[in-house]
Amino acid sequence: MDIATGLGLAAGATVVVTLMLMGGDLRMFVSDHAIIIIFGGSFAATLIRFPLTAIIHGLPLGAKFAFTMRRTTQRELVDEIAGLAEIARKQGPIGLEKVEIEDPFLAKGIRFVADGYDAAFIRDNLERDRDNFLTHLDEGQKIYRAVGDCAPAFGMIGTLVGMVQMFANMTDPSKLGPFMATALLATLYGAVVANIVCLPLADKLHLKLVDEEINRTLIIDGILMIRESKSPTLVREMLIAYLPEKHRQEEPEPEPVPA
Repeated sequence: MDIATGLGLAAGATVVVTLMLMGGDLRMFVSDHAIIIIFGGSFAATLIRFPLTAIIHGLPLGAKFAFTMRRTTQRELVDEIAGLAEIARKQGPIGLEKVEIEDPFLAKGIRFVADGYDAAFIRDNLERDRDNFLTHLDEGQKIYRAVGDCAPAFGMIGTLVGMVQMFANMTDPSKLGPFMATALLATLYGAVVANIVCLPLADKLHLKLVDEEINRTLIIDGILMIRESKSPTLVREMLIAYLPEKHRQEEPEPEPVPA
């Protein structure tokens, strides 16, 4: 689980709720008017922007990977693939069948190698799998960003509607306060939904998309080198190019103690 996402949402909610409690009862911040305009309006605008199939795939996938996707560093992948290359060199491709691999994409590629599939088939299948996954992840981040863009705008629409209702009832002073509160709550709901939930999730999904593109491309190259029976040292040296510059240098070996 991505702890940072959960902590961030919990911290944001705590800040907002604490401020509300400092000024009175939470019930004064509940508004059917604001809920309808923010969630109904944002959903309607999102339906117009995106195909229904993209929303059905993108929203659940985005929520899933924003909270549950474990980040695997490129260094970990390089080390794991180099270890798999060492196994393949000593025991042959059949030896890879006994290895337990946590990453499902890497496990799929290793299974192809162990089963003796052609290198062209392995590349085409894994690249198609990678591209489809990245497309759905990109759809998810675009949908969350779209909702984040829509929510404040619909909050303003809700505020304008509330102010029209307020000015239409100027002859009854008892209604001015409730109508003004309803108008302002729409803006509040829109700002909270956009800036605590949707836009941060969209940014998190974008970072994960970039990370996954690098990781899966690295895995494809590593799998193909194992398929071609490259030495573990060569596999490691080739894949180190995917690492950030500051992470490419191995820890220096201790110097021999002079006799």
